Amino acid sequence: MHDHQRHFGAADPASQAAAWDARYLEQEGAMWSGRPNGRLVAEVADLGPGTALDVGCGEGADAIWLAGRGWTVTAVDVSAVAVDRARHAAGRAGVVVEWRAGDALTLGLPEGAFDLVSLQYPALPKAAGDAVVRRLLGTVRPGGLLLAVYHDLDDEHRARMREHGADPDDFVGADDLARLVADEFAVEMCETVPRADPPPDARHVADVVLRARRR
Repeated sequence: MHDHQRHFGAADPASQAAAWDARYLEQEGAMWSGRPNGRLVAEVADLGPGTALDVGCGEGADAIWLAGRGWTVTAVDVSAVAVDRARHAAGRAGVVVEWRAGDALTLGLPEGAFDLVSLQYPALPKAAGDAVVRRLLGTVRPGGLLLAVYHDLDDEHRARMREHGADPDDFVGADDLARLVADEFAVEMCETVPRADPPPDARHVADVVLRARRR
């Protein structure tokens, strides 16, 4: 659903927010399908509900799906336009989500507060530094689950991203996250798998999935 790295390579949150707000405002209707990400559904459907953090929530489909299954959800996106659309979509769906507009790396989210932290196709700039990314990962409670899903990028996709001004090597990838969680998490999965329930027009057919449980 999200393809955050494809267009916008700016590392500073204000520039990212402005770019994403402008992109969302290019059309009146929803940008995304309104369906939850297939890999999230596949990995989480059998879990009992708890507290969840949805990082890069976009227009809210994942957060709304989780809330509809009984999760207590906090959802964050750098775009205030996207968060406003997500808030209205949640109202239509009759679910309650705590929506926050801002950069998840700098919002001061509570340590150890979430049973599930979901990063679906995230764009975390390496320039933010390992310590800042570790603080975000630290929002997973002991025993809780970190689920990060990335597009499996071939050389063509990487070249296309660079043409749009976003070098994939500037962002924290699955291997980087696996390194950052090594001391405090048990990595249950870090591998490339077929994309689960992709949209009909999806160009990416495989995902890299990192699933790790905090000790």
